[in-house]
Amino acid sequence: QVQLVESGGGLVQPGGSLRLSCAASGILFSNYAMGWFRQAPGKQRELVAVITRGGDTNYGESTKGRFTISRDNAKRTVYLQMNGLKPEDTAVYYCNAARIGNTYWGQGTQVTVSS
Repeated sequence: QVQLVESGGGLVQPGGSLRLSCAASGILFSNYAMGWFRQAPGKQRELVAVITRGGDTNYGESTKGRFTISRDNAKRTVYLQMNGLKPEDTAVYYCNAARIGNTYWGQGTQVTVSS
């Protein structure tokens, strides 16, 4: 059974930081590209960041320069370091594992940026 379990969300003030984690089980983690997506109320799910099997990264335009994605294959965990948070970053953040023929999602973790 595949599980992606996100943690680290919460309430933070504008300009603050959070670090999200996603622990994977039930998959050969190193074979998967890992990503973070987010969905705000009334909006479509959008890409936040992805990291390939080889460690190459790509970011959504709204998060580039503020967020950093990383992975630890030994711990089967992907991280998202979020700095300089803005109210428009408020959303449910979802972890994603993908390879050809398979994609899996976590249950999501809420991030709220508000003073």
